[in-house]
Amino acid sequence: MFEAFRSGPVSGRLRRARLLATCLAVSLVIPHIAAAGDYRLGSQDKLTIRVAEWQTVEGTFRDWSAVNGEYTVGPSGTLSVPFVGEMPASGKTTSEIATAIGEALQKKLALSDRPEASVEMAQFRPFYISGEVQNPGQFPYVPDLTVLKAISVAGGIRRNADYGPQLGKDLVTAKGNFDVSDDQRIRLIVRRARIDADMAGKASFDVPKEVEGDPRLPAIVADEMTILTADQKALKLKLEALDDLKGVLESEIESLQKKIVNQQQQVDLAQQQLTSIGPLAQKGLIANARLLDSRQSVADLQGKILDYETAILTAKQAISKAKQDAIDAQNTLSSSLATDRQQTEADLNEAALKANMQKGLIAQATDPATTAAMTNDQQPTLLYSLVRNVDGKTSEIAAKEDTLVLPGDVIKVKLAPLASQ
Repeated sequence: MFEAFRSGPVSGRLRRARLLATCLAVSLVIPHIAAAGDYRLGSQDKLTIRVAEWQTVEGTFRDWSAVNGEYTVGPSGTLSVPFVGEMPASGKTTSEIATAIGEALQKKLALSDRPEASVEMAQFRPFYISGEVQNPGQFPYVPDLTVLKAISVAGGIRRNADYGPQLGKDLVTAKGNFDVSDDQRIRLIVRRARIDADMAGKASFDVPKEVEGDPRLPAIVADEMTILTADQKALKLKLEALDDLKGVLESEIESLQKKIVNQQQQVDLAQQQLTSIGPLAQKGLIANARLLDSRQSVADLQGKILDYETAILTAKQAISKAKQDAIDAQNTLSSSLATDRQQTEADLNEAALKANMQKGLIAQATDPATTAAMTNDQQPTLLYSLVRNVDGKTSEIAAKEDTLVLPGDVIKVKLAPLASQ
């Protein structure tokens, strides 16, 4: 899990390691948005986390490769970090997350030195734009984004001459995209239920109430049940194979132990024979060669006992490895399921946002004010608003062209009612 390096005396290495850790912590937090330190994380934000630890006693600098990687803030606003577990992230800054990770690792693993964690934004959650723009949809967020810039990214304001055919096209496209997003949402909800059942070791799962009655459910549930059965069958077969191996090794140990008992009896007999012919050899009554043969026989028999004991030790080591392989197999499946669960939550949140956006586009395309504007040769008056989620609550606020947009915002560009034009 670790990669360590050494250089110079301990005191010199300590100073250099602390300096390096400080440089890492500073350089890895890139200045996104107007004030990076003030940016508050939210669902779908992706972070790159790196952790390093200075070992004061050993004088080594270790990189926590098992923790390092890219993480996504889940729909519930939490991060799932190895050795730390679920930790709240929504509403926090990257520096606060880094401090929390270091403190949690030091506390949970009883470390003498607190690991240095650095957190940087890998990717902001996207923003969405709907309404009177050429290309409504989802777009990657960039720092210092305003409503006007967002409209430019979406291809600009839709031209009056295009309203008639464009509205019809938008309606068909929005309905199609909604069907796709809604289908994905249902599949992800069922997948999440399957993963939860797999993590709990259950052989089946119940259909979530939020999608009950959908005609697409039987096929989707059947697919997920196939995956659930395959996962559990693969793990069961592997564990059974390891149990069989342990049984064979234990039988081998038992057989070797019996051989040692028999061999020891032969050693005792040979030793008795050697003891009895020793005085005779001293008196010259038997040849010395016979005495040497008896001694060699005793040595050979004792050597076989050592071979049996070595074989027993090797078998016990193999049993220990088989036990560890069984634990590793279960841990690998659990880790894989936890990762899939986190990704499924992120994908589900994204699918729900897309479906809601397409609902808005459908409503916009069928808005009477929009239809009336098709016959108006003058440039229509546009109204802007932002749909923003703050502390789990969604609200719509009025906006202007220079209003700053935040990651996750939905920008609505609407035609003003005819009475106000």
